[in-house]
Amino acid sequence: MDLSTLPLVGPLLHGGADLLAATTAVLSPVAGGLAAAIAVVLLTVAVRAVLVPLAVLQVRAERDRRRLAPQLAGLRKRYAKDREQLQRAMQELYTNERVSPLAGCLPVLAQAPVLSLVYALFTHASIGGVTNTLLSATLAGVPLGHSLVVVVSSPLWAHAWVIVLLLAVLAIVVELTRRANLRWNPAAVPDAAVPGAAATAAIGRYAPFVTVVFAAIAPLAAALYVLTSAAWTYGERAVLRRVLA
Repeated sequence: MDLSTLPLVGPLLHGGADLLAATTAVLSPVAGGLAAAIAVVLLTVAVRAVLVPLAVLQVRAERDRRRLAPQLAGLRKRYAKDREQLQRAMQELYTNERVSPLAGCLPVLAQAPVLSLVYALFTHASIGGVTNTLLSATLAGVPLGHSLVVVVSSPLWAHAWVIVLLLAVLAIVVELTRRANLRWNPAAVPDAAVPGAAATAAIGRYAPFVTVVFAAIAPLAAALYVLTSAAWTYGERAVLRRVLA
């Protein structure tokens, strides 16, 4: 099914394609072949700048959860064998302290539509019956619509280093962000007496790297978005945590 024909999605795809094409055209005299890739980066920066107020709420929520950490630890110990009662007690604590446990998810949820738009823009050969010229844009010889999987299985395999390098940088940024998060909100030591505690801790350790896997199978343009957004998050959190601590 062609998503560009849907009532709501079609105009968004057209608008996004026009915006990226116009930005690329403006940058081309200066950036040359890098113009389209830079346009994607600038789009990411613009989106993250708009979402700064949500990031402020997120850091404030993290600060509040850190303040409540001793009480939460006490509740977990008290209701270790009664999960339902634990959930009710935690919810009551959050309500009394006026802390939203979901505030930390707001920036991610707000970005999801934009990332989906970038993904769609670079996976459709045509938009509304018009040839998608964005697919002809490249970065160091790799089309922005190609993923690592596509590149290594095509005659362009020699250019796979471009995406591998991007993924390596993304993995480093993700790890730095994870460590910064642990310094800000230290994770509780898994209780061996609680079933599944060790598995949950292991999942939490490696879950952030799901973004690296996504970037490997997504179009290069979407991977650029993810990397730029991850780098922004790392810097943004460092600043806001100093200001709001």
